[in-house]
Amino acid sequence: MHTRRRFALGLAVGAAVMLAGCGFELRQPPNYAFRTVFSTVPVNSPLGIKLHRSLTSTGQVEVISDARQIERAQIIFDQLAEFREKVVVGRTSSGAIREYQLRLRYRFRVRTLEGKELIPEAEIQLNRDINFNETGALFKESEEGLLYRDMENDLVQQIQRRLATLRQL
Repeated sequence: MHTRRRFALGLAVGAAVMLAGCGFELRQPPNYAFRTVFSTVPVNSPLGIKLHRSLTSTGQVEVISDARQIERAQIIFDQLAEFREKVVVGRTSSGAIREYQLRLRYRFRVRTLEGKELIPEAEIQLNRDINFNETGALFKESEEGLLYRDMENDLVQQIQRRLATLRQL
């Protein structure tokens, strides 16, 4: 029994050493080169709420949405377009719809108050496939909403990563 305990302890210590040696590290909040950002994303939109919340959650960034206070901003985040599409991608042999693809396209740019482009006009496109049958139409509507929320979360994370790549203003 004593040797089993010793073996388990050795195994645990070995696993800890291997995990520490591989460079594994939990994801840290991004460090931004700016402290204030003016955002043209509508504050009351689901995407705007998520983006503002994620930027301010680190405590490093203040998001300004009032155009009268734009002079305080170090950078300006311009939302250029947001498109949501639902495209048929599959049909049965009788022509009934079998599969949709949900698409979210988002265009933005980041610039300084003086007009210097830090991130030129960029587009992020996200796609999710959803199967369809007429018997579960109400369930599919709620699934569609969940998939769009998932795409919004993914979009916010991608925007954060791109903002974190800015090193100099």
